[in-house]
Amino acid sequence: MRDFHFPGRSQVYATHGMAATSMPAATLTALDVLRAGGNALDAAVAACAVLCVIEPQSTGIGGDCFCLYAPAGTGKVIALNGSGRAPSAATIDWYEAAGIAALENTSAHAVTVPGAIDAWATLLAAHGRKGLDELLQPAIRFAAEGWPVADKVAWDWARLEGKLRKNGATPFLPNGAAPRPGDIFRQSALAETLRAIARHGPRAFYEGPVAADMVAALRARGGLHTEADFAAGLGAADFVDPISLSWRGFEAFQCPPNGVGLAALMILGILDGLPTPSAGPLSAERLHRHIEAARLAYRDRNAFVADPSQVEVPVGKLLDPAYLASLRGLIDDAAALRDLPAAGEAVLPPHRDTVYLCVVDQDGNACSFINSLFEGFGSGILAEQSGVMLQNRGFGFRVERGHPNCIAPRKRPMHTIIPGMLMQDGQAVMPYGVMGGHFQPMGHSLFLTNHFEFGLDLQEAMDLPRLLPLNGKVQIERGIPADVCDRLSRLGHTLELIERPHGGAQAIRIDRARGVLIAGSEPRKDGCAMGY
Repeated sequence: MRDFHFPGRSQVYATHGMAATSMPAATLTALDVLRAGGNALDAAVAACAVLCVIEPQSTGIGGDCFCLYAPAGTGKVIALNGSGRAPSAATIDWYEAAGIAALENTSAHAVTVPGAIDAWATLLAAHGRKGLDELLQPAIRFAAEGWPVADKVAWDWARLEGKLRKNGATPFLPNGAAPRPGDIFRQSALAETLRAIARHGPRAFYEGPVAADMVAALRARGGLHTEADFAAGLGAADFVDPISLSWRGFEAFQCPPNGVGLAALMILGILDGLPTPSAGPLSAERLHRHIEAARLAYRDRNAFVADPSQVEVPVGKLLDPAYLASLRGLIDDAAALRDLPAAGEAVLPPHRDTVYLCVVDQDGNACSFINSLFEGFGSGILAEQSGVMLQNRGFGFRVERGHPNCIAPRKRPMHTIIPGMLMQDGQAVMPYGVMGGHFQPMGHSLFLTNHFEFGLDLQEAMDLPRLLPLNGKVQIERGIPADVCDRLSRLGHTLELIERPHGGAQAIRIDRARGVLIAGSEPRKDGCAMGY
């Protein structure tokens, strides 16, 4: 239980509806939709649209979307893949002829056709009660009238000034610099684009003047994109079969590849056969085991996760209990693995930006929703007339002939954003997520084990200091105790203190026995959980 002598947040309780997002205005928007008769999915889309305006470094309509939705009374989890595809001309032959061996994060070649708007429309048509015409109105108002820049948003923004200048995104540098906390930031062009989508649906984004503006911005920077590529993005979102793992009496669900939820399930499966460390969640023993399990799962992620419509991804083998047990057997409590078997860790790009949110309505529908530009401000390429900042999800591709994740025409890249859903006996227990690029599988598994294995409440499970094995080092937050860091170093881990904290979580626990919703919200961001 929380020690009330120290600063911190309590869990949030409600009975009729609950939303947890990374900005208070988005949380309030979700609750407004619920109280106006919308369901959890309607509320999630409206809240996400608001985040695309007021947390622009993390997400935008020029990004991608994944969703897990558990409609009450069905016993099912519905998964939607709203990630975009590479242009039709993006062949490995072209990149080799151009002498491009790796994609740059600020290049037009790192931009795939944004999938978010089509994903929202597809989800609402199948499971919503309201349409984009109504649900986009709060976001339109925020874009047109402006909104004060929040503290964490301003902190991120200032770190990204160089990227914005490099690609000429000067509207995002008013008076030549990033806005300060509390400055009002308006996006008039984006407001007009959102109005067009509200009036005409997703076609207004993927065809016509908005699409032409995005293509022109990319072609001016050497991109291969065409208006036909964007038109093909209309109707491209796919309902897919989720993947799952039985874990501690629950069924943990993730979206399948090209997302990396597979790695989160692998970490849980590897650790599940080990006894709970008696010294607690911040003990060196616990963190060492978690690091080692993550290193093995990320190794397999790098080797196999790609677009399953174009290559085979051995999901069944990687989640097979016997295979997970074999990985578990590699973990030695006395020392870190010096060399991983097989290919070893691939070099991964740095930390990423995303928004994750979850909503539960009074009928028990549960929505786990994630939307992202990938890196902060994505590619930094702004389609200025339409106000659309374009993601850089294509940076997740390899330019390596024969690799499963090699860039190819109309292919989806390996994708880091992963919503989570926990079920039990055919009912939703908890929509949850931990945003943060490559941290996400590690974040999901840390959060779940903090809560269900070590008994921390939802908020405590989010508050606990975090770490991530990446590129041969272990990136640690400042809160890891010094004696634990010393022990991890002596076990063979190379620790690296990071400037920017890992990730951002939201979660809502559905306590049916008591008729209560319980939520927590990430302290490393500006948001909150609220209910009624």
